[in-house]
Amino acid sequence: MTLELFAHPFSSYCQKALIAFYENDIPFTYRFMEDDGVGEELASLWPLRKFPILRDDGRVIMEASIIIEHLHVRHPGAVRLVPDDPAEAVEVRMLDRFFDNYVMTPQGKFVLDALRPPESRDSYGVEEARKMLDVSYAWLDERLKGRIWAVGNAFSLADCAAAPSLFYADWTYRIPARFQTLTAYRARLLARPSFARAVDEARRFRHYFPLGAPDRD
Repeated sequence: MTLELFAHPFSSYCQKALIAFYENDIPFTYRFMEDDGVGEELASLWPLRKFPILRDDGRVIMEASIIIEHLHVRHPGAVRLVPDDPAEAVEVRMLDRFFDNYVMTPQGKFVLDALRPPESRDSYGVEEARKMLDVSYAWLDERLKGRIWAVGNAFSLADCAAAPSLFYADWTYRIPARFQTLTAYRARLLARPSFARAVDEARRFRHYFPLGAPDRD
């Protein structure tokens, strides 16, 4: 049985899914979005053309969080990215949604706005995104105190979401130095072998980042 992941290494949501594969050494075929014909095949499987998507024995799974949940159920490994304890699993899923909705989404607003023609830019929307990141950074800095990972001491789905979210958010709108807990957490994520691998695989695409990729990561 072959797992096929339609993805691009510079995509934050693709990195989120890749972390799960790398954590448990799950073999898969990388359907690189820049290869000939892959975009057309993706469109035939998912008309919205959003990636990553996973094809597992003919079944198509959309959205990074759901891909990770699918791997947890159908291809489990030693690293349990969704806790067996139901209460802990709820918190993991809650933090997963937080990182996607309140870090990744406002960060993406900056990036998408930078890609627009100057006459079509949305300064109000960017300022609202900036305000959301201010609140999110402060909330996370307090929430993460005393924790190694997003939910206690075990790496989870929430950390898969956090890694690319905070990675690119800090490039876009730098985390203030006063948030030492959050800054240290981001550093631990970057040192995690699964995410370090995803970051290294994406280095050659850094010129795609419209705001200018820093040299510090």
